[in-house]
Amino acid sequence: MPHGDGVLPRWAVTRWLVECAGEVPAEIRPSLVQGLYGSLPIFLGGVFNTILVSSIVATRLPKPAFLLWAALEVGLAALRLPLLIKGARAAKSGGPAHIDLYILAAVCWAASVGYGCFITVLSGDWLAATLVVLSAAAMTGGVAFRNFAAPRLVTTMILLSLGPCAIAGVISGELIMLATAFQIPMYIYAMTHAAYRLNAMLVQTMRSERENGRRARHDTLTGLLNRAGLEEVVARRAGTTTGATLFYIDLDGFKAINDRLGHAAGDQLLVEVSDLMRQVTPATDVVARMGGDEFVILADETDAATARQTGQRLIDTLSSTSFLLNETAVTVGASVGIAIKSDAQPDFSTLLLEADRALYDAKLKGRSCAVLASVTSPSLCLAADQGLDVQSSRSAAC
Repeated sequence: MPHGDGVLPRWAVTRWLVECAGEVPAEIRPSLVQGLYGSLPIFLGGVFNTILVSSIVATRLPKPAFLLWAALEVGLAALRLPLLIKGARAAKSGGPAHIDLYILAAVCWAASVGYGCFITVLSGDWLAATLVVLSAAAMTGGVAFRNFAAPRLVTTMILLSLGPCAIAGVISGELIMLATAFQIPMYIYAMTHAAYRLNAMLVQTMRSERENGRRARHDTLTGLLNRAGLEEVVARRAGTTTGATLFYIDLDGFKAINDRLGHAAGDQLLVEVSDLMRQVTPATDVVARMGGDEFVILADETDAATARQTGQRLIDTLSSTSFLLNETAVTVGASVGIAIKSDAQPDFSTLLLEADRALYDAKLKGRSCAVLASVTSPSLCLAADQGLDVQSSRSAAC
């Protein structure tokens, strides 16, 4: 389901109606709004119920006010159903959903139910009034449990539909109807409270899912993508780029710094190196930590000369940067293995294996250098196909 500001309402009043109590992460808001298009059976049940009830009452009391109510119910259903279907499709495809009009139509529907309740109670036909009020009460239950992603909308719709019942009960002068002045406000409060509670539970669940998903895809220390997150990005980009270059980076001298200054200082160094890599790489590049002091940068480059220059620039940037750890200034070098995507390495696993092999060669050549991988050897492809680990592939290739 697509996410973004494009699915959110634009009108001030509709934006207010879908806002939740408390702070909600921006990433969650589109999903909450899209939730208003769910539960089609509840929607159809409510529409059918109000059309049926208004038609029965209009037949029983064929006066202009009741005929108008029946016509309103049919007209609003004819407007809302296409908006719902179009919005549900747009939520999947990312197209225009006309969410503002959809929300406004829902509010108008609630107001039409309230209008029907008001005129029926004042008619003095208590059999019809009983049917209408019971129908409205049942409708508000569906509203609360269908739209709890937007509790303000729920509150507004319940007030518009049931509020007129209480007002008409008082105006009617019937003693028994005065009970509605007490019962209906309590019912409105209970259903509204339930909608807010359900909304809070939904938001908390979505927060937890979002955080768990982030932890599964990101390195907890540096905040960079981990291998799983990197593979997800690669899969998402598959077929959208003509080529890619993978830089496999290993820090030179990290172990000595870690042993001399302690693991806390080593962790701080990894965090600062990660921040530096983010700063010196274009926003379109993907930076990931593979574990330990190994990093990967995935860039949209296919030219060998450019890739070598980029690799050397990374080395020069790291080696020329001083990091202050435990009041001690230290520098760290880097070795870089580079692999460029081609027909010989069509998949990510093979590309990563090629870059790792080139990194191993860079280490053998004295470190602090960048090596571009050669054409994949049969033994290396075989190792990748058989799912051998990195160390085994090095042995097979070298």
